[in-house]
Amino acid sequence: MVKNICICGGGNLGHVIAGYLASKSSLYSVSILTSKPKLWSNRLEIKNPDNTSIFGDICKVTDDPLSIIPPADYIFICLPGPYIEEELKKITPYLSDFTKVGTIVSSTGFFFIAHELQIKNTLFGFHRVPFISRIETYGHKAQLLGFKKNLTLCIENSKDPNSISEELQVMFNTPIIMANNFLEVSLSNSNPLLHPARLYTLWKDYDEKIFYDSNVLFYENWDNQASELYVALDDEFQTLLSLLPVDRKMIPPVLEYYESGNIDALTQKITSISAFKGIKAPMVRTRKGWIPDFSSRYFTEDFNYGMKYILTTSRNLNLDLSLIRKVYEWGNKRAITNE
Repeated sequence: MVKNICICGGGNLGHVIAGYLASKSSLYSVSILTSKPKLWSNRLEIKNPDNTSIFGDICKVTDDPLSIIPPADYIFICLPGPYIEEELKKITPYLSDFTKVGTIVSSTGFFFIAHELQIKNTLFGFHRVPFISRIETYGHKAQLLGFKKNLTLCIENSKDPNSISEELQVMFNTPIIMANNFLEVSLSNSNPLLHPARLYTLWKDYDEKIFYDSNVLFYENWDNQASELYVALDDEFQTLLSLLPVDRKMIPPVLEYYESGNIDALTQKITSISAFKGIKAPMVRTRKGWIPDFSSRYFTEDFNYGMKYILTTSRNLNLDLSLIRKVYEWGNKRAITNE
């Protein structure tokens, strides 16, 4: 039986997941809910890591939730943190009882927000993204840059979580490890600490009189200073985890996750990850030179959502994460949002 899939959002992940699942037309019928439906083709090309391409025919692309939400078996929220609450409020009136609502990455507040909105449908969310994604031509072509070895998944409000886990494992062709609770996928030492560590070491002393000759490679030019801060942030994060009902093995320390014995090895590891090649720092070009883009998702999402929920959880335990708070306050002050 063909499953109806709805993708909410038209970013990097939205493109790749839509095209990837739509390419399996005997299993999935994929529709997209986006604010820019006129920019989309009904056929998506997804380039694989080996430079081959797969093609997926999209059933419908629309900005009208009523036309695609009610029949959806699975809804994937593929939006930045600042837009999750608005999107959930938009689609909730049209949810059918059987519809499962989830997110591709949970560290931007999905479960916290869904709980606040008291959504009764089955909820699911991954700890990390299933693959690195990049748009090549908006609404037409994107790149799938690499799969993860496995995916950690949380499922709530379901009488049969195992069957959902099995379905999602088939969808993404990746082994799934079930989390014990939503905290194990919502609190992350991935992007919410990885990106701020690099941004802070790059621009903690930046002022508006500084202009750069060129953009910098975010990962390939990663240095020991960023690694040292990343590990120090993670040390505080691990202290928080020790006070929570989570399995520490589900969120290993960064040195363990990256199979690195020390700072030098971590730097070497991050700079050599093939899926990170060519990714630039969030910067914009002006007449005088390059400057940081403080409206980038690196700022508006990883600080205001990823780090925010780490600090919210620590405050509930009367635990002061002073270094995480210091970096968060710097990034939160710098971030330019449209909220």
